[in-house]
Amino acid sequence: MTVPTEDPAVVPALYRELEAIGYDSAWSFEARHDPFLPLAVASQHTQRLRLGTAIAIAFARTPMVLANLGWDLQTITGGRFVLGLGSQIRQHVVERFGMPWSRPAARMAELVRAVRAIWSSWEDGTPLDFRGEFYRHTRMIPAFDPGPNRFGRPPIFTAGVGPHMTEVAGEVADGFFVHPVNTRRSLQELTLPALDAGLARSGRTRHDLEVVCVTIVVTGRDEEELTRSREAVRQQLAFYGTTPAYRPVFDLHDRGELHPLLVGMARDGRWDEMAALIDDDFLETVAVVGEPDAVAGLVRARLAGISDSVSLVNNRAPDPRHLAEVVAGLHAG
Repeated sequence: MTVPTEDPAVVPALYRELEAIGYDSAWSFEARHDPFLPLAVASQHTQRLRLGTAIAIAFARTPMVLANLGWDLQTITGGRFVLGLGSQIRQHVVERFGMPWSRPAARMAELVRAVRAIWSSWEDGTPLDFRGEFYRHTRMIPAFDPGPNRFGRPPIFTAGVGPHMTEVAGEVADGFFVHPVNTRRSLQELTLPALDAGLARSGRTRHDLEVVCVTIVVTGRDEEELTRSREAVRQQLAFYGTTPAYRPVFDLHDRGELHPLLVGMARDGRWDEMAALIDDDFLETVAVVGEPDAVAGLVRARLAGISDSVSLVNNRAPDPRHLAEVVAGLHAG
């Protein structure tokens, strides 16, 4: 599950409840709060949950910072950590984090290789000598070398939307997070071909990559809850529609004309009006919509032959119990 944490103080109880409900993995993400700290806390209140970032903003940090975070969280979680990285968009990286931006797909591939080079120096004792186009790491002394990790290296997953960043996952990552703006058709026609191209470039196969489809769920135990969930997702899709990277999915389903309209409304601060542009057909094509006892079957049908695992998103109605029946249904199948 993708876990929204509006209040970091609820982390112990929330992750403990997710494990009790039956979730296999819990993914934090970077929004109003740091994505790494909740997982360190959650690890002390859970025993089996896989814990990872989906995603942490890669370009807001250096490879050395990410290497340290990943190494320590792998130890703290007892080998349950996944370092999940995404690029964000230029405006946030440059204007919010004050970090450089250029050729994001190439930068991401190099960053992943740099993190692994640092881990290799700690694990094997080999001199650190990584010299890339964007990152250079050539100094490691005993005072800053944590040594081998008794739980091994954590896997690195990357996220992406467009073909270039998706190819990066196929080329260098252990796993790939598919952005929640996806449909079965977009997965088949846009995502899988790009992954296959990256895998071919690195001489790997689909068995070498875990594909995690982040999937928006609209559900509720009664009509009021279902309506509230549906309208929250309508707002969410309108927000996503302002970002050029997500337009190919809109285009694929003949909604490309919405992008400039949504951008203009956002520029004018008309956020509350934007949701009305997302029609029911498109909403139900992107999101899995149904009563709780039906959603598991709908998820399976949507992702069959495509995804290795699914991360359920209900982040505008964040009570994890809303999806408890879905989790039970997925395990039963």
